[in-house]
Amino acid sequence: MTIKERELSINGRVEHIVSLLDSKKAEEIEVFDLSDADYIAQRVIIANSIGGKHTFALFDHLKSELKPKGEEFLSSDLSDDWIVTDLGDILIHIMTPQYRQRYSLEEFLAQVSKKES
Repeated sequence: MTIKERELSINGRVEHIVSLLDSKKAEEIEVFDLSDADYIAQRVIIANSIGGKHTFALFDHLKSELKPKGEEFLSSDLSDDWIVTDLGDILIHIMTPQYRQRYSLEEFLAQVSKKES
């Protein structure tokens, strides 16, 4: 697989994940392209849930839809307020708005991206 084919593949996977999150009412979904940065993943997806049960429901929906398509969930850390899951080249953060505001991942990821540009 060429670099361009891999890039198209990851972009398609990210679009599908964003679509799945959006279909289950995740809010403020953002995607960070870190393929040119020295970071543990090429893409990071951040989405808000409306609460603890919704956080778990979004995660369960992703697992049930993505695993049959061959996505491998390498590791996941789960709590009512924040779930992060590692798909290898994609990290997905689902969190309550309060946690998202507290940890400001967007600022951190923007800095990581700028350092390598």
